[in-house]
Amino acid sequence: MTKVMLLENIHESASERLAEAGLQVDRRAGALAGGELHEVLAANELIGIRSATHLHAEDIRHAANLLSIGCFCIGTSQVDLAAATAAGIPVFNAPFSNTRSVAELVVSEAVMLLRRIPEKNTLAHAGKWAKGAAGAFEARGKTLAIVGYGNIGSQVGVLAEAMGMRVVYYDVQPRLSLGSAKAAGSLADAVAHADVVTLHVPATPRTRNMIDATVLAAFKRGAMLINASRGSVVDIAALAQALRDGRVGGAAIDVFPSEPKSNKDAFVSELQNLPNVLLTPHIGGSTEEAQQNIGVEVAAKLVNYLTTGATIGAVNFPEVDPGPVDCPARLLNVHGNAPGALAALNTLLAREGINIAGQHLETRGTTGYVVTDLDKAPSAELEQALAALPGVLRLRVLRRDEAGAAS
Repeated sequence: MTKVMLLENIHESASERLAEAGLQVDRRAGALAGGELHEVLAANELIGIRSATHLHAEDIRHAANLLSIGCFCIGTSQVDLAAATAAGIPVFNAPFSNTRSVAELVVSEAVMLLRRIPEKNTLAHAGKWAKGAAGAFEARGKTLAIVGYGNIGSQVGVLAEAMGMRVVYYDVQPRLSLGSAKAAGSLADAVAHADVVTLHVPATPRTRNMIDATVLAAFKRGAMLINASRGSVVDIAALAQALRDGRVGGAAIDVFPSEPKSNKDAFVSELQNLPNVLLTPHIGGSTEEAQQNIGVEVAAKLVNYLTTGATIGAVNFPEVDPGPVDCPARLLNVHGNAPGALAALNTLLAREGINIAGQHLETRGTTGYVVTDLDKAPSAELEQALAALPGVLRLRVLRRDEAGAAS
């Protein structure tokens, strides 16, 4: 029976979906690293993680039997995707399931910052009565700058416009605006006149510390900053100084350059104890609805890959959707994208008298993935010969009489 390990309190909806497919599911509450992680990787064919478990190249080398990785979240920066691809392991995530949850948090934080709720809340808890309108504003009529106008950013814009905010956005890719949102020509143009700036970009070398002292200096004085994207996007030291100087009037930060591995570990940030600052523990997508949807979405992708070889939605793999296995056997071959790979595969099949009922080939970068439906199951000797072909990274056979279980 195929074994699956789910880490970091992944929603029960994932366990239910995987168990329905006949898989053996084990769960652990926290993240793993080092030797413990290596043991889990060696003992399971599928693994599910969230953002705290990091799979480096060295970890993946301990995963000889691992077929696929499920990231039960939006981002996949916690996985060495190049190492996973080189090992023939597709990585799946849930890019859309928590969009609404993050968007709602961002818009509500914008309102709270504009009303100076964080500092007034702190004062009230300290027994101080700070009633007054000075420095508190309505969201209506204010300008929201969205940096990164993808699935979440555009949804934030729709919600903000419904509250009467003006929306501008900046993205490195041309994006069709929703509602009355206007595209800015540059990052500096986007932030220059905004009352609130919200970030929705991925973690890449290009976005690392993209909000630094220079960009913060271009902010409209007293503007608010919200980051619910990735912790590496903001220079925290520069933001802390801008808050102290009054250049930035408030901030809501949900992600940090360094985050605790578990709820038992201490959290330390330069932004602690600053007025009008909301600090939340990476909970942008942490709603029951989002986690349930993520569990279902990623688990379905893992099951689909396991039982049919489909890689639709994989972030690091050629995408193939071959449909159900309706032939005696299906051959899944991951290989280097080089001339002759397909010919060598088909030649061996022909020598064994196996006819090809259907074949799907896609390539992505240096990786090729071919799914071949066969009129009869290959022998163990043929499987070994196919796996030994030059450039083959991984080979797997699905047999119809085994209900698509991995052989």
